[in-house]
Amino acid sequence: MSFTLLQVAAGGAMGAVARYLTGAAAMRALGPGFPWGTVIVNVAGSFAMGVLVVALGHFGANRAAPLLMTGLLGGFTTFSAFSLDAVTLYERGAAGAAAAYVAGSVALSLAALAAGLLCARSLT
Repeated sequence: MSFTLLQVAAGGAMGAVARYLTGAAAMRALGPGFPWGTVIVNVAGSFAMGVLVVALGHFGANRAAPLLMTGLLGGFTTFSAFSLDAVTLYERGAAGAAAAYVAGSVALSLAALAAGLLCARSLT
C-alpha cells in the first residue's frame, strides 16, 4: 500500500507542476481574459487518459496506473478522470447514466463552487 501511495504522490507532484507550467505558458502566449490554460490542461489530460488506458492495458502495465493515471493526470487535471468515467458508463451501455453523470457533475460542481464563494464571502 505504501508504494502505491508514493506513486500517487510523486505523480501528483509532477502533474501539479505540469499544470502550473501549462497555465503560465498559456497566459504568456494567449493573454488573460479566457481560461485557455484550463482548457488546454483538461483537453490534453483527457487525451492522455485515453491513450494511457489503452497502452497500460495493452502492455499489461496496470501497476503504473497509480503513478500515471491517478497521480500524474490527477495532479494535472481531474477532468481526465471525469471524462474516463463518463465514457466508461456510455461504453457499458448506460448512456442515460453517463448523461446524468456529466450533467449532474457539471451542474452540482458549479453550484458547489457558487455556494463556497457565498459562504466564504459572507465571512469577510
